[in-house]
Amino acid sequence: MSQHHDTPRRLRLGMVGGGQGAFIGGVHRIAARLDDHYALVAGAFASDPERSRAAAAELHVDEARAYPDYRAMAEAERQREDGIDVVAIVTPNHLHFDVARTFLEAGIHVICDKPMTTTLEDAQALAALVERSGLFFGLTHNYSGYPLVRQAREMVASGELGELRVVQVEYPQDWLSTRLEESGVKQAEWRTDPRRSGPAGCLGDIGTHAYHLARYVTGLELESLAADMHTFVEGRALDDNVHMMLRFKGGARGMLWSSQVSPGNENGLKLRVYGSRGGLEWSQETPNRLVHSPLGEPSRILTRNGPGLGETALAAARIPPGHPEGYLEAFAQLYRDYAGQIRALQAGRTDHGLGVNTPGVMDGVEGLTFITRALESSASGGGWVNV
Repeated sequence: MSQHHDTPRRLRLGMVGGGQGAFIGGVHRIAARLDDHYALVAGAFASDPERSRAAAAELHVDEARAYPDYRAMAEAERQREDGIDVVAIVTPNHLHFDVARTFLEAGIHVICDKPMTTTLEDAQALAALVERSGLFFGLTHNYSGYPLVRQAREMVASGELGELRVVQVEYPQDWLSTRLEESGVKQAEWRTDPRRSGPAGCLGDIGTHAYHLARYVTGLELESLAADMHTFVEGRALDDNVHMMLRFKGGARGMLWSSQVSPGNENGLKLRVYGSRGGLEWSQETPNRLVHSPLGEPSRILTRNGPGLGETALAAARIPPGHPEGYLEAFAQLYRDYAGQIRALQAGRTDHGLGVNTPGVMDGVEGLTFITRALESSASGGGWVNV
């Protein structure tokens, strides 16, 4: 298809992981395609070369660019005239660090699923490598792509809630209420396996999303935490429920609950923020509504692409009010933002014109610091630990 000469070419995207039976790889591919900024041209889609080739065929990726492993892929793509601009890493957690390091050392930009690594030391090493390389690194904390999450962030930053006092965030699910990992479900298998998931189960999988959302909207920095990580399902090696108290710099207090053993909850990520002048409430399952409660006034409901929104929220909405947008569009918003940032780097520009803070390598370090301190606190009986 010929493109108008003023139109920037699609970024050439490679993918590691995300083969047959994987959930998040398909989500990343839809997100990359939605705004037409990327073309998937290469991949090492599975640890088994035969399965990687089969996945490539299904995804219409040239057989010559279906690689047996990520190291071969990075080496071959760095040498091609038409090599990939950026790689998406959608493997189980334990591979994130080495795959990211391999592609950064090959001079290729990286988009990585979260958590960024399984240890804080690896996260810090990766941050140092990104800093040295000058390359782009995006971390897909996708809930920051929702228009009304960006609206909430803007309202907090502009002082509409006054001085922040209370932050309540929760992320309950029910899908691991039984030992699903023993039934051959791939998602459950690796997420409950310490060798592939890392030392945190529920906390690393969804608790980090809740924490990032709270930090992203409020801009607060965590000072200390007290965590109770528990495993309810007998025989499971990792936590499946976490309760946590949070103390933020500046005096605000918070609570975080993440659970994968709470029947009746599908994907119940919810944030409530309260300040001296008002409160905000947002729920991922009804993402097109943001409740704003100014102190002493009736609560009002802000809707996606509706009246009363700021520029960043409007820029992240694709269709008219009343037409629901959700998870895939929010994910795609990050990919759209990342495309702008990668193109700016390729053109030698420091200003990418987004005016939006998107999650990157330092959010990854922050997430691993959070996990590490929570593990320390829980192991010591739930006492307070400085962050």
